Amino acid sequence: MIEKSAKDNKGVDKRPAAGVAERFGRFISDAVFGPERKKDGLNVPVPEVASAPAALPVAARATMTTGTVCPYCNSTDFVKRGTRQKKHEAVQLYLCRNTECGRTFTAERVKGKRFPLNVILEGISYYNLGLSLEQTCEFLGKKFPEVTAPIPATLSSWIEEYKEICRFERMRPYAIKLFPPAKMIEVTTMAHRQLYRFRYHRAKTLLSMEEFKNRRFGRLKEYLDNVSAETPHQYFQDGERMSEIRSKFDKTDMIVKSKSNYANKLAEFVLRSVADNQARHDALQRFMIANDSVTIATEVPVYIRREDVEHMENELKFRITNDGLLELKGDKQAQRFPKLLTGHIDIVQIRNGMVHILDYKPNASKEKPIEQLTWYALALSRLTGLRLFEFKCAWFDDKDFYEFYPLHIVKKLQPSKRARKVRYRDGSVAAVPRSDELVIT
Repeated sequence: MIEKSAKDNKGVDKRPAAGVAERFGRFISDAVFGPERKKDGLNVPVPEVASAPAALPVAARATMTTGTVCPYCNSTDFVKRGTRQKKHEAVQLYLCRNTECGRTFTAERVKGKRFPLNVILEGISYYNLGLSLEQTCEFLGKKFPEVTAPIPATLSSWIEEYKEICRFERMRPYAIKLFPPAKMIEVTTMAHRQLYRFRYHRAKTLLSMEEFKNRRFGRLKEYLDNVSAETPHQYFQDGERMSEIRSKFDKTDMIVKSKSNYANKLAEFVLRSVADNQARHDALQRFMIANDSVTIATEVPVYIRREDVEHMENELKFRITNDGLLELKGDKQAQRFPKLLTGHIDIVQIRNGMVHILDYKPNASKEKPIEQLTWYALALSRLTGLRLFEFKCAWFDDKDFYEFYPLHIVKKLQPSKRARKVRYRDGSVAAVPRSDELVIT
């Protein structure tokens, strides 16, 4: 058992900062946020987090760019040109292809940094989990023994510099009053043919639902609360995967909106610290769940049964299957709809009165996972009881972001002779297509 913090009569913690890593036990040694949920339901308690000292002033905050540009001529035409070995890491070099420039440079966010970027990201993430500056610095020293642990003043300067990117910092004072660090994020590893790490930010969900426009999402919270304990794991061993569906939906009356989103900026920032392409998904999910102000869960398991689809088609008049047939990867022709379809949603957000389902896709401009995302929305709508009207789907990378309404995919309007148009908040206007073709505006 972990002993409680020694406090005086006024409730001030007088225990020295040394030994924090040992007192946190499994929480500190784990490479993910929060302890994994045990089968017996036991969790190791964590002492209350001490208040952080005042941060040192920072000369300038991080700039909010959506990509790398040449710092000398602002050109976006450049190529990679080897690496430069620093004390603790190798950083990427770029060669500007502007004929009037031709200079070599590094990315602005790693320029002049003595610590590796992944250490900076880990420090910010664990601080936003509720650890104090001293506790976070001690943990970084344990996790990265090859790097000298930063001092609290250095960590404080990182937090101040990147606060425009890590927007959870404005919610942190309220979140640490709701949950201690070990219970802030629930983490469960699920063996569903392969390992999926479900993460659920309890405090962020509660704080998001306090907004009036998000008041209707209590059923979503109930579902996420019960994922670790009540997910029917046998379904994910037997059911077909939604990502392997090859049948196409009718694209009539739907538009895909191309835009620049905060997710692009977060992805561009995080992916600089990832050397292994296979680790991109997990690194981005870990950072967004801890530092983004709207991401409440990652790798959310969902499933939908044959009778659920039949109900939607017969009662709600949705156009989902082609006479009850579905084509999967490897099939030469469409087969009868399987008993189960399963999947795992990369990122779930609550934002502006909508539930956003996001999927990270490298080279997003060349991908069109509309069917996969629509099935995710149908499944989550059925499991939570929320209307499909309240869902939005999107796929993105560090450069592009594409979003659409899944309701427009499965629910078609009555034929009209008048041309329908969509007017966006930015003033742009797009015509709603009357034929089965994909329109990206």
